[in-house]
Amino acid sequence: MKRLSSIIVLVALSFAFNAQADYTGDTYFCSNKTLGKLPVQQGGRVKPLKVHAKETIKHLTGKSSVDGLNSLTAYCLISLQGLGLKNTLDPKAPIEHVETRKLLGLSEDHKRESLSKLVSEFPRIRATWQKIKEESSYKKDLNKLLSRINLYAELRDGQNWLMPEITPEKDVNWIPLSSFLKEDKVIAAKSVSSTPFVHVLIEAKKEYIKAKDDNFLIEFTFSNLHLSYVSLLLSLLGLAALTLFKNFNVALGLSVITVLAQTALITFRVMISGRAPITNMYETVLFSGYGALVLSLIIGHYRKEKTFVYMGLAYNVCTLFMLNFADGMLSESISPLVPVLRDNFWLSTHVTTIILSYGALALSWILGNTVLIKKRFMGLSKEESKYYSDLIYTTLKYGTVLLAAGIILGGVWADYSWGRFWGWDPKETWSLIVLCLYMAILHGKYTNWIPERRFIPLTTASFMSVMMAWFGVNYILASGLHSYGFSEGGAIFLGTFFAIQTAVLIVTGIDFNSEKTA
Repeated sequence: MKRLSSIIVLVALSFAFNAQADYTGDTYFCSNKTLGKLPVQQGGRVKPLKVHAKETIKHLTGKSSVDGLNSLTAYCLISLQGLGLKNTLDPKAPIEHVETRKLLGLSEDHKRESLSKLVSEFPRIRATWQKIKEESSYKKDLNKLLSRINLYAELRDGQNWLMPEITPEKDVNWIPLSSFLKEDKVIAAKSVSSTPFVHVLIEAKKEYIKAKDDNFLIEFTFSNLHLSYVSLLLSLLGLAALTLFKNFNVALGLSVITVLAQTALITFRVMISGRAPITNMYETVLFSGYGALVLSLIIGHYRKEKTFVYMGLAYNVCTLFMLNFADGMLSESISPLVPVLRDNFWLSTHVTTIILSYGALALSWILGNTVLIKKRFMGLSKEESKYYSDLIYTTLKYGTVLLAAGIILGGVWADYSWGRFWGWDPKETWSLIVLCLYMAILHGKYTNWIPERRFIPLTTASFMSVMMAWFGVNYILASGLHSYGFSEGGAIFLGTFFAIQTAVLIVTGIDFNSEKTA
């Protein structure tokens, strides 16, 4: 307690004599942007403080800022409360489930609550959570809320911000901020710097880099580039160019630049994580759109067909919208792998092939919906229908072959990891359902068993099976040996997707048997 009091006095004196350097409003030294480059250890790896602060504040509040302060400043201010430096910052956690709001005595329209108040409610919330035996949405919501309260309490006590302390043997001990800012360090820094606290932290970073490396700064650069937003903008411009310019090279050039931007995005994630970027739902969505665009450019080049570029760009836009705006469903955080995924060969072959097959099949879904809508509201000749069916058929062949290869590779990996080639796991079962369905469609198309007029709507509807295998198993079934890929928050998205797709099929299917001519 004596040391803590000394630290508080030193902070106060430092701010009194160096107001312009170390203090801005009520943010102390937390508004100093150089703090973002500090190394911290959390989530099983070393990362820049800026990235960890963003992830933490996002988890606590569902937003990237608190009371107008960016995540880094907010994270720093809350952590300083562990040093006795009080401030008025009071982050609020989202209260999502109606039963949770009832438990806390909140009104229907009161959907956020102060985390400082929730800390006192922790025992009651935990007791309620323990009483619920079945895995319901209410229990999941309580579990998420308990996680937020625990994290906030740890952060508020200065225990979440871990700073490196180098031993004489060049080993690294990660020390909580409340213990790291020792009195002797601050006093020594006061004699050489007008911002002693920042100086101590920066020196710790330099010592860490000298003893280990500065690889963590790659992620700092990556976080500042916002490549997912850049890729989305380029994809939208590419789609616009297809419509506005007769010269196809404009759209083609923007498509290539989009691929380069997403290649950089994926490369950064590989450099940061040291593995193939397809281990969580965020990365599979990213790679699916990227792979579909690359595949469409390759097929379009050999077929001399511009429509494939439209298919690739349109699907890529869909995936990038999800990456950038579906925050509650997809997390961009890079986390350590579970043991079964720590084999880069199988990870880079089986999962990559499966996700690439989803992307190829999505190309048929994009064009299928486009043709159905065009036929219903603008008219479509038999020649045009046959032409588009041929393009869809081409993408189906690529997607089905890739899916079959991915399932076989998955079986070999399963035998290697779990001692059996096939076990009717939900993920395995639904992948097989998708494969059988698309093989039947391909066979039906080849033998004319499926009439021309039914081929496109059937292909479009079949993509719902892909979404069930891809998202449904993870968000709805949430069981089986593939539990490392499970996530929360996507059930509403998947239900909405099914509803909209079904509505499109119904609306475009009216008078479907009567051929329209252009």
